[in-house]
Amino acid sequence: MLGQSYSLGADAQRLMYPCRTAAPRAVRLDTSVELMLARSKRHIGDRVLATIVATAGSTYRKAGARMFLMADGTYFGLLSGGCFEADLIAHAKGVLENGAARLIEYDMRGSDDVVFGIGAGCEGTMLVLLERAGSDSRVERALAQSCTALPQRPPPLLITIYESCNWPLGTYRGAELPSILATTAEVALAGSGCRNIVVEFDGRITLALAQLPAPAPRLLICGGGPDAQPVANAAVTLGWHVLVLDHRSTYAMEDRFPGAEARLIDFAVLSDSLDVSQWDAAVIMSHHLESDVRYMRALADAKGPPYIGLLGPTARRNRVVHALGPEAAGIESRLRGPVGLNIGAVTPESIALAIVSEIHAWLAGGEGRCSRQYMQTSSE
Repeated sequence: MLGQSYSLGADAQRLMYPCRTAAPRAVRLDTSVELMLARSKRHIGDRVLATIVATAGSTYRKAGARMFLMADGTYFGLLSGGCFEADLIAHAKGVLENGAARLIEYDMRGSDDVVFGIGAGCEGTMLVLLERAGSDSRVERALAQSCTALPQRPPPLLITIYESCNWPLGTYRGAELPSILATTAEVALAGSGCRNIVVEFDGRITLALAQLPAPAPRLLICGGGPDAQPVANAAVTLGWHVLVLDHRSTYAMEDRFPGAEARLIDFAVLSDSLDVSQWDAAVIMSHHLESDVRYMRALADAKGPPYIGLLGPTARRNRVVHALGPEAAGIESRLRGPVGLNIGAVTPESIALAIVSEIHAWLAGGEGRCSRQYMQTSSE
């Protein structure tokens, strides 16, 4: 009933100002490989994969970044912000003609920049490996496997050989190469997702980039109303895996959420039918108080998403928490409500921007502070 008064229990009082201690799982915010593979599907035929295999100094992208260079001169992805993509296209034509991979160095540390004339001012250098690819090539099969990582499962090993007299240059799945490479990579990657490795075999040196790609972020949206569409769209644009749940058949339709999965759910069996441990973040936005409570109850499981965002004002959040009762303790360190960065959002699109930006900042281990504030803080 509107205007009804109620008192907050101890659990709800504790959650009025949630303690933000839950840490994100390891995820891969660089989802350019997923986006490249998806966007290049409409191009049939050979193309060239460009991979940054090593960097020094300040560069636009770091080792492990990739892009596709198509035979018609178009490309998907960026390695330099547009500074030397035209030069990469020229080199790619040579790779397509003779099929041989080649290693290109871009040194932007000089003040005159006489070679490229781009005046980038990045004061860095990078090595880029160009190799022939295609829709059913070894290269793209390796990339596709790197996108299949799931939470709580060992990530696939990806190795890019860029200097060797023992093996052809290129990108491989770890299982496709001799065990000495995989073993060296696994040792070097302890505590890291990307490392350059040096392997000596038969008296010869091989240089390679080893990667254990973490899963891309997985976002669960509870409630498929009109304002959920820009949230899903923003997350899909970033290359995240998105699942939209709704108990109303008119909302749980995949054609309303391009690139995402939509599922019609039954609250009575939601906890049994949904593996909450597979999701990094969840946003509850059904615009129905009782439904929000039911979604929250399903996510309160200890294995649930470490980030739970609740749309709506503080008073509404407190009502939801109050309705949960003792189960509220299960979300104490995970609940963000009201969800979203304070950017003055007023439209569904800007609210979606605020929500996805906050999740992105949290996944990156931050709180979404502005760069100027960060620079002042770090210099003190």
